[in-house]
Amino acid sequence: MEVKNKALELFEQHFSSLKDPRDKRGKLHDLQEVLVIAILAIICGADEFTEMEDFGKSKEEWLGTFLKLPNGIPSHDTFGRIFSVLCPEDFRRCFSQWVKSLCDIEGDIVNIDGKALRRSYDTESDKKMIYMVSAWANQNNLVLGQEKVEEKSNEITAIPKLLSLLELTGSIVTIDSMGTQKKIAAQIIDKKADYVLALKGNQSSLKEEVEQAFEVFDASKQANVDKTLQVGHGRVEERIAYTVAAKDFLSPDQLEKWEGLETIVMIEAYVYYKNGKNKGKQEFQQRFYISSLTPKNPARINEAVQTHWGIETKLHWVLDVAFREDDSRVRKGHADENFTIARHIALNKLKNEKSLKRGIKGKRKKAGWDQQYLLKVLAT
Repeated sequence: MEVKNKALELFEQHFSSLKDPRDKRGKLHDLQEVLVIAILAIICGADEFTEMEDFGKSKEEWLGTFLKLPNGIPSHDTFGRIFSVLCPEDFRRCFSQWVKSLCDIEGDIVNIDGKALRRSYDTESDKKMIYMVSAWANQNNLVLGQEKVEEKSNEITAIPKLLSLLELTGSIVTIDSMGTQKKIAAQIIDKKADYVLALKGNQSSLKEEVEQAFEVFDASKQANVDKTLQVGHGRVEERIAYTVAAKDFLSPDQLEKWEGLETIVMIEAYVYYKNGKNKGKQEFQQRFYISSLTPKNPARINEAVQTHWGIETKLHWVLDVAFREDDSRVRKGHADENFTIARHIALNKLKNEKSLKRGIKGKRKKAGWDQQYLLKVLAT
């Protein structure tokens, strides 16, 4: 009972402020209890509202030992209706507050990137596919927060909203070229964090100045250099980071526009395929970045650039493979957005439970089979 009480106490501590959008008349199920059952069901493998109902009914006797359940288990229609009308902004705020209590972000590398929910569109209602921007903390191994990209908009408008929710003091924020915007850079500095931002065509004049800077001298001799070698998955990759002080090469106009800009970066990646269908193939890539970190620490900048892809392999890939997010047809009202937040809650809890040395898929199965382990996950 102590573990059960702790699990509920942790959940209620951070999610009890959620406003119930339902009319009080005819309300049969407590909002907090509905959400607890939903999160437990997702942890155990539920990917649809019907599966939440099935989970609840199969575990009703056990759930009744720590939930009141005055009217039994909610139907799948009830789960779906609550998820469709629940305010996602409030749900995200509660999520962010909960995550802040779990981790120390100082020194971590935070990746921000977007992901489409590929089957969230609805041709009958002309609802477009939704796109979520998420923040991933590599060292903490947790989702920090998420923000929906509004229709007829893009990541540029969603990223500032997401940043405003996050505690970032002492971290390094990495964003792909879409988020390389002056206001976003300034917001990261205001958050007492550092940034490493990719440069592509959307900042053409800045990118041109950075490229020209690295053409006027021998980078291997005059820049700060860090080299890394990775071997795995049938390939060998050498990554070389060259960093120089921005003030020595960029125009005063550019330096004035970009808050906190200290360093311009060139990354060269040499890839050799040892086996497989690309055996013997060689590739070369050259990419450019700006950073608020000092040019005297190329190793940290190289690490930040390389770590950015952690959000793809540790978050987006896991959501697609272990949670089947791309197959989800949940899309009525706010249900798709709220279901994404609920998945992130389940994922964080599964990753934060360290006693079982399994992948997320294995942990979900274990939680479904072992009620004591399920409570341990909920209590993390």
